[in-house]
Amino acid sequence: MKDKFYAYIQNLQDRICTKLEEIDGKSKFQEDLWEREEGGGGRTRVIENGNVFEKGGVNISAVHGPLAPAMQKYFQVGDVNFFACGLSLVIHPKSPMVPTVHANWRYFEMYDKEGNVIDQWFGGGQDLTPYYLVEEDAKHFHQVSKNACDEHDKAFYSEYKKKCDEYFWNAHRDEARGIGGLFFDYLKASEEKTIEDWYNFVTEVGDSFLEAYVPIVEKRKNSTFTEVQKNWQEIRRGRYVEFNLVHDKGTLFGLKTNGRIESILMSLPPKVQWQYDHHPEKGSEEEKLVDVLKNPKDWV
Repeated sequence: MKDKFYAYIQNLQDRICTKLEEIDGKSKFQEDLWEREEGGGGRTRVIENGNVFEKGGVNISAVHGPLAPAMQKYFQVGDVNFFACGLSLVIHPKSPMVPTVHANWRYFEMYDKEGNVIDQWFGGGQDLTPYYLVEEDAKHFHQVSKNACDEHDKAFYSEYKKKCDEYFWNAHRDEARGIGGLFFDYLKASEEKTIEDWYNFVTEVGDSFLEAYVPIVEKRKNSTFTEVQKNWQEIRRGRYVEFNLVHDKGTLFGLKTNGRIESILMSLPPKVQWQYDHHPEKGSEEEKLVDVLKNPKDWV
């Protein structure tokens, strides 16, 4: 399974990068191959200063070795070995009219000292963070995500949409990071689903990503915007940074397992503002976004 899924995310990385380069028309992804001292490595690809994308990363990794003591405590296990692989992406467009997007699809195994698999699961999801709320775009992103879920179980979308709203919640701000999407974790073999079934589901969601995001970019990338709107984008990016550094489990896992810092922090946008006690004007488009972030809604 680990070889099969790693081959899948290698191919998916190629597909996503090729399409995003085509849309941008100027910048290309810079590739860095890296190795982890304790075992494994990855392929980081970053695009910067493009026509459409100010900064973005589409990374894959496959790491293995003894599970660090901090993570043993987190997973409530003893001295075990692990294997983890996944694709993680964050795209920060130049225009505040184009949403930021994040996605991640991952697979994890644990082994006893004899090398026997003692646990295995999939996780991941995809979520959208607009700076200006366009309901048509929100509905499109969620509908594509729902369609991918419905291929496997009609109950999945509402369950994983709810988990996404709960996970990407900036508790210290009492607001969502964005307008959500899907979030799932610890998808393990059971009487109802084999690990192969979960592989089919996670790859279906992965395959849906470009369909969910690209039409939104194509519609909004040439929209005009003002300096005030760009400032708002950078203020909201600050909230994005806060979530990733304060709450995000993936960032925490990378930092605690001696991951590659440049790859872990590639999710951070290049230009961010923190204005003291900033509040959007009453009745503005900016306030309209914040209202939805305070009270997540159903889009489909």
